[in-house]
Amino acid sequence: MAAREEVAALGAIYSGDFQLLAESESEGITFQIHATCEHHAKKIQLAVTFQLSPGYPSCLPDISICSDQLTRKQCCDLKQSLLRYAQTLLGQPMVYELVMWLQQNCEGATERVTVDKSSESDDPQQQCSSHDAVWMALVHLDHMRAKAKYIKSIEKWTSDLRLTGRLMFMGKLILIILQGQRKDIKDYLVLQKTSKVDVDSSGKRCKEKMISVLCEEKLQAGQLRLTSFAVKEFPSGAEMHQEFEALGLSDLYDKFVRF
Repeated sequence: MAAREEVAALGAIYSGDFQLLAESESEGITFQIHATCEHHAKKIQLAVTFQLSPGYPSCLPDISICSDQLTRKQCCDLKQSLLRYAQTLLGQPMVYELVMWLQQNCEGATERVTVDKSSESDDPQQQCSSHDAVWMALVHLDHMRAKAKYIKSIEKWTSDLRLTGRLMFMGKLILIILQGQRKDIKDYLVLQKTSKVDVDSSGKRCKEKMISVLCEEKLQAGQLRLTSFAVKEFPSGAEMHQEFEALGLSDLYDKFVRF
């Protein structure tokens, strides 16, 4: 209730710069605020996504920061600095204070000078290394016969490989979103294909032979960086679409999932 009241107040304060993305009893509230800060005498536009879990404000919100005027490394540095400040505000409504802090401390919290997006793509010295980059994969599974065991295996693999994401069910449709280092995603896919994780029609243990990797790419600006792995079931395609939309992945839904 307190989080809803805070979000309602934020919507009134930021008006056109506020967008409610998703709200549920299990996942909490996800919204985005567009803020302007100053960096080396230039006005910088930030898109800051907050996810307030049901345990908020006793636990930190999940935060994603994107900007076409900052590098991925700068956005990462800014987020880490913001989370350190958020630690000092635990137990109280903090989003407004966090946005104010961003507007006042953007320049000091980033380590490198601002570069234009076009020049960043041309200069490898100004790009994040492949080791630092967050990758994402969208995977389709044809079926699960031993569903409970299969889910436990997926949860263990993602935990061991430090991957976050979603395992999503909608009727017979089964999708997995994975986020993390590219090597860890590759290792996950090897485990998925080589482990006896399911059973065949006769009940014998078998390997996954009908997995499809729909896409594999670097996480883009505007796409939410997930901080955990969760299993979700959706009663309809519309509700699954809302989940993709909340994660900033509407384009992937339209390309690979839309019925």
